[in-house]
Amino acid sequence: MSTGPGADSAPAPKNPADSGDPGGPGNPGNSGIPVSDPAPAVTAGRTRGGTFRSLRIRNYRLFATGAMISNTGTWMSRIAQDWLVLSITGSSTAVGITTALQFLPMLLFGLYGGVIADRCPRRRLLLFTQTALGLCGLALAALTLSGHVQVWHVYLIAFLLGMVTVVDNPTRQVFVNEMVGPKDLRNAVSLNSANFQSARLIGPAVAGVLITAVGSGWAFLINGVSFAAPIIGLLLMRTSELYKVERAPRGKGQLREGLRYVAGNPDLIWPIVLVGFIGTFGFNFPIWLSAFADDVFHAGPGTYGLLNTLIAIGSVAGALLAARRVVARRRLLVGAALMFGVLEMVAAATPYFWLFAALMVPIGIFSLTFNVTANSSVQLATDPAMRGRVMSLFMMVFVGGTPIGGPLVGWLTDTCGARIGFAAGGLISAAAAAAVGLILVRAGGLRLKLDLRRGRPHVIFVPRTPEPEDKPLAATA
Repeated sequence: MSTGPGADSAPAPKNPADSGDPGGPGNPGNSGIPVSDPAPAVTAGRTRGGTFRSLRIRNYRLFATGAMISNTGTWMSRIAQDWLVLSITGSSTAVGITTALQFLPMLLFGLYGGVIADRCPRRRLLLFTQTALGLCGLALAALTLSGHVQVWHVYLIAFLLGMVTVVDNPTRQVFVNEMVGPKDLRNAVSLNSANFQSARLIGPAVAGVLITAVGSGWAFLINGVSFAAPIIGLLLMRTSELYKVERAPRGKGQLREGLRYVAGNPDLIWPIVLVGFIGTFGFNFPIWLSAFADDVFHAGPGTYGLLNTLIAIGSVAGALLAARRVVARRRLLVGAALMFGVLEMVAAATPYFWLFAALMVPIGIFSLTFNVTANSSVQLATDPAMRGRVMSLFMMVFVGGTPIGGPLVGWLTDTCGARIGFAAGGLISAAAAAAVGLILVRAGGLRLKLDLRRGRPHVIFVPRTPEPEDKPLAATA
């Protein structure tokens, strides 16, 4: 199923007590992100039931199989779309505008998509959205193969894709909960990301070969046809095996209610703010990688596809590692975002292609680690009644910032060069991670403690109020 960057996530469990998670509405004192990062009851690197346990559920297997096929087509279409626009216009700014138009609807209407996902039958909605996405792909294929495609055609279809995605993204996230239930929800969130990124291993490579051999039109055609797979999977599902999830009733002021809910919870608002900065300025890979392949390393679409494939290898590794984790920790969220920004700056400065290409793998690992951790943290900290609206806000700031960041980054890349554009994105991401990390530390009542004794962690976060053993003897007396 076609998704946006970081879109593969699922809603919070209906009853947090069923999932074993201490957070959620059942425990308002704990939002699901440990305040002081205590050691979890289960080792963070292991989970009960295995990394792929959600695939034991028949409905989810159908969903995942269809998604794998359509995601491969989607990645082929993305690579072909970016290269087509670049070949028509010769401008990285035009590539940025195309990306911006595809995500502009999420910025404008994203919250309404969450309301629709909360109100309507999700399986029926997904049948509609997947059909619409397939028709958009076929329309672009027809224009390109007939030789009549112009850049405004690509702009228009990108905008239409974005309009459908406004409803498709939050609906898919909520529907995952109906397929797997609360116990396997966290695992399904990570497997969705692994699925999307695994398709990224195949799609760009195939797209590079197709573009070189027969042109972009065939990549668009394969993408349009690939949406038959998720549609068939949805039709074959056993509705009796879906978990019952209550839909929100119609009412006034639901958007404002969702915004107030997020604004009043530091464990929601600040991770979402960080996601917004990195989604807007740090995830503009279509602009940077196409510019590096064309202008810096003077290569063709095959090299562009290779760079995307290397990022996907790291992304799959990051997603599978996330599938084995039990808890989403605050320090992991901030640390992954910080490392992601630093690695982008390092890659921007490297003069060698082989080193630049090798850095795409750890960039992919940390980008998916950050993405999955942010998704699961926000979802598990959210009241089920607010699920669709909170996740639509999450997606709105993550991909909805692209209409702002895409043209800006594209202009900077055209004006100052690919290296400056890439480095600027990494710098903003790293600075945002550091700032939000400090805010979360203060909001959690923590302070930095240095301990230089042998055998102990040298830098740790501890509660701001000293523990009894840290107090002077006179004070304890």
